Amino acid sequence: MTVMLSKEIIGIIGGTGPEGQGLALRLGLAGFPIIIGSRNPEKGTAAIEKLLSIAPDLSLSCKDNLSTAEQSDIVVISVPFEAHQPTLEAIKSHLVGKIVINVVVPLTFNKGTAYPVVLPEGSAAVQSQNLLPESKVISAFHNVAAPHLLTLSHSVDCDVIICGDDEQAKRKVCSLAEHIQGVKSIDGGPLSNAQFSEQLTALLINLNKIYKSHTMIRFTGLPA
Repeated sequence: MTVMLSKEIIGIIGGTGPEGQGLALRLGLAGFPIIIGSRNPEKGTAAIEKLLSIAPDLSLSCKDNLSTAEQSDIVVISVPFEAHQPTLEAIKSHLVGKIVINVVVPLTFNKGTAYPVVLPEGSAAVQSQNLLPESKVISAFHNVAAPHLLTLSHSVDCDVIICGDDEQAKRKVCSLAEHIQGVKSIDGGPLSNAQFSEQLTALLINLNKIYKSHTMIRFTGLPA
């Protein structure tokens, strides 16, 4: 499933959060130039300073969300679910024709237990494709533990489920994921299957609480 990738610019909308920072670090270490998109310049600057303290040779910049979407070749959406729709509506004109990787997980919490939020569309990924009809939305990275991404002494030893309706874009994201050392990409089928990988995140969060750990997933029985 390997696809040759030039060092395309990866924009991460919501790049100041733990998952966004973790992906910025690991993809930056793979040699990709990274733009961290944030509405708050101070948070963006703080995120860059933190990441450069971990890996000084990263190619990082911080811009507002609109500029990040405009100047990036591939755009990762890693915002809280409540910001999902307004964020996409604000930047959609700069996402036409681009691969948009949706990392958003709709969750709610009750007495410390995580529950998936059931959406009319089935998933945040499908919702984003509906909002971005001229973009190629791919769902990925929902089940990768941010603390492991941000700690270079930890191997990111996990499978990443990748769903999408555009086969070429999906293969490209599979290849991108495997630029992160330790990651194996799994073709999860069409974008409609994204609901299952999104909902799995709630289970992993609850397991983390029980075992005081940062759990990720591996599948067995699949071709190497």
